[in-house]
Amino acid sequence: MMRRLLVAVAAAFSLAALAAVAQERVVNVYNWSDYIDPKVLEEFTRETGIKVRYDVFDSNEVLETKVLAGKSGYDVIVPSQTYLNRMIQADVLLKLDPSKIPNLKHAWPEITRRLATYDPGNAHAVNYMWGTTGIGYNVGKIKERLGTTPIDTWNLVFRPENLAKFKNCGIHMLDAADEMIPAALKFLGIDPDSKKTADIEKAGALLMQLRGNVKKFHSSEYINALAGGEICLVVGWSGDIFQARNRAKEAAAKTGKPAVEIDYALPKEGALMWFDSFAIPKDAEHVEEAHIFINFMMRPEIAARNTNFVAYASGNLEAQKFVDKEILNNRSIYPDQATFKLLYTVTPYAQDVQRVVTRVWTRVKSGR
Repeated sequence: MMRRLLVAVAAAFSLAALAAVAQERVVNVYNWSDYIDPKVLEEFTRETGIKVRYDVFDSNEVLETKVLAGKSGYDVIVPSQTYLNRMIQADVLLKLDPSKIPNLKHAWPEITRRLATYDPGNAHAVNYMWGTTGIGYNVGKIKERLGTTPIDTWNLVFRPENLAKFKNCGIHMLDAADEMIPAALKFLGIDPDSKKTADIEKAGALLMQLRGNVKKFHSSEYINALAGGEICLVVGWSGDIFQARNRAKEAAAKTGKPAVEIDYALPKEGALMWFDSFAIPKDAEHVEEAHIFINFMMRPEIAARNTNFVAYASGNLEAQKFVDKEILNNRSIYPDQATFKLLYTVTPYAQDVQRVVTRVWTRVKSGR
């Protein structure tokens, strides 16, 4: 009798343990590195009881490969604009349920309108952050080589004789063909959204002239490299440059040494405007939790905290009331209307054109 009782008790405990596991709520998030305030994730779990499993990537290609392969294990992902569109075309993203994201009412209409270029009807994505692709630089080292010459121009980067002046202090460029090729086209006076093979080849030829001066093509390492004084010039994302500036200041405060002075220039000829947005894969296991997570991130105070942490502009208009004034008043992060007119977007490449772009970019990076 006692044995039967012990077995029954053990079975009851096992069932209770299984029930507890079944009731555990989780959301699996895959986001860019250095792209969220960790305290926001902690607050989300405290408030909702939903545990966040958070992984990071540093290129859209890595994200796309995992999502297209299926069963990625992620419930919320953050693709950039053209990759978002490609995933929509591949039918691997879930249509969002707006009724479960009431904080969508705080979305910035101008950003939502531009994002619709990649997500028709804004059915699959909610903008998280947006920004521009421009020039980050070490103020001191640039002055040593240029004096008072203005640097807010693509001439600094795309004229080989100019770029060569900075080779000995280190140059990085984004490992992002869909950003570097349009920027080169813009410099050449060609439509940055051109899909013509001849135009893409011209951009590739220009980039090939520059590659000998470039230390590395990478989409995240330049933050620490710039902050640490290892490089002096980068074609990178606006918020990353300001993150590098903050890290340089933090390092200086700890060591007592003068901070590396870092700044960002938005080229006067125009720059690419990009969007990183929340989306849910079709095979996500925790769809309800994914919607709750996105809605939480769209709360104005939360969106502002993330902007204050990463120094990128939020796609949340109401959040501006809570954004640090130093960030909100920085026209390289939150452009005025005149600057907005200089910002361009590009549409996704068709598959045959994408093959050309991939071939050209591989040649640029390899040098052959």
